[in-house]
Amino acid sequence: MTTVSAALLDPLMQRDPVGPRITFYDDATGERIELSTVTLANWAAKTANLLRDELGAGPGSRVAVLLPAHWQSAAVYFGIWWVGAEVALERTGDAEIALCTADRLDEADAAAPMGEIAVLSLDPFGKPVPDLAIGLTDYATAVRVHGDQIVPERHPGPALDGRSVAEVLADASERARAQGLTPQDRVMSSRPWSTATELTDNLLAVFAAGASLVQVANPDPAALDRRRQTEKVTRG
Repeated sequence: MTTVSAALLDPLMQRDPVGPRITFYDDATGERIELSTVTLANWAAKTANLLRDELGAGPGSRVAVLLPAHWQSAAVYFGIWWVGAEVALERTGDAEIALCTADRLDEADAAAPMGEIAVLSLDPFGKPVPDLAIGLTDYATAVRVHGDQIVPERHPGPALDGRSVAEVLADASERARAQGLTPQDRVMSSRPWSTATELTDNLLAVFAAGASLVQVANPDPAALDRRRQTEKVTRG
């Protein structure tokens, strides 16, 4: 059995490893970061190694994700799936691990009351979370020491809120077809990834189609038309 990460990223690595896969903007900060498929896969592998080697994740583990739609969040999702663990977005409360931003620590405690918690600053320069309490893992500090290659788990457990790998991949492919996405598409979106449906529609379907994503946080309406032109957006 494959993993969600291998099934979605491997074909993209073969077809277009260095072209843009996710271009992330935050119009509130002026941030722009572009990741190729190779770079995204490397970040996901580093995240997977952190999850497996430091936080004990593996097949059957439930990992609560309390993060916005962000390029680092994409690395987290694919990292979780590399090790065969389950992303928990809606069915939380019994997770073994939670990944969150500092403003959602209370939710992380509720999602994984007896588990490990890693906190993301989402800083574009990799700065750690300031004044992090003892016992919490700073993602930016911890992830950088891990390798950027990984052997995918051969026997993954459930992948997303109780759904199997096969079900998640089928849903992603169906949503790609329903949206009419093609490998030539460059999709611009400000839509969230907070539920299983949103994650499938707004991230996984894009990758299942072989398309690329321009994800915009805090979008400035005045900048959108120009961005569509400069990023060669075909959808959104």
